[in-house]
Amino acid sequence: MCLINFTWKAHEKYPLIIAANRDEFYERPTAPAHFWEDAPDLLAGRDLLQKGTWLGITKQGKFVALTNFRDPQQIAPGKASRGTIIKQFLTEDWDPLAFVEALQEHRDDYTGYNVIAGTLDEMYHYNNVHDELNEVNPGIHGLSNDSLNTPWPKVVKGKQALSAYTTQHSEIKTEALFRILSHTEQAPDEALPSTGVDLNFERQLSPLFIHTGNYGTRASTVLLIDNQGKVTFVERRFDQGAFAGEQSFSFEVADN
Repeated sequence: MCLINFTWKAHEKYPLIIAANRDEFYERPTAPAHFWEDAPDLLAGRDLLQKGTWLGITKQGKFVALTNFRDPQQIAPGKASRGTIIKQFLTEDWDPLAFVEALQEHRDDYTGYNVIAGTLDEMYHYNNVHDELNEVNPGIHGLSNDSLNTPWPKVVKGKQALSAYTTQHSEIKTEALFRILSHTEQAPDEALPSTGVDLNFERQLSPLFIHTGNYGTRASTVLLIDNQGKVTFVERRFDQGAFAGEQSFSFEVADN
């Protein structure tokens, strides 16, 4: 997952609105979003290589999403899979703050990442590279591959588009959020971050929706939770930049 733009307790009808893109190598095997057989309350796509995921929610309304931290020097053998972080939060008895505090205690177990973890009441963000732990305040936020609200062009553009749409509409349409996620315009060179990859690749990674030779946006996900606890989860999958299918789910948050 390389871009998560979201609103938290900032809309009159929807306490949580997430519009997110997962970027990955095209060859990496992945299962579409589904309720997992080994964790029936957990809804998420699944990385079939490490058996983890990048964004998920439970029937009880716990949600979590993760992005990698972009720094080629961060890659090191012997680290645990970051995708297992999400499964741990969603399948075990954690509250969000205790969970991110536990991650902080074991920050060196994983290569660089960001995680946002929450319930209907609270949300926290943790970045293990900068060792940042924050409660997420109400508002519109963006997370890519540095830290929360780092002003990379795709984060700024996504937040601006999400703000413009959500402040003008009381009823949120998933199609409008998918349109935001589909933007392919590259940022100008002077706006690009310097993350340790070469300039041409930095350009290719700058749009909200990415399509390169062997790497790009594999899934776009819209997650909505309204004031009555109704969850809408829609995932669109892509292969080599082309639409490859859609999964849609709707349910009411269950009592714990």
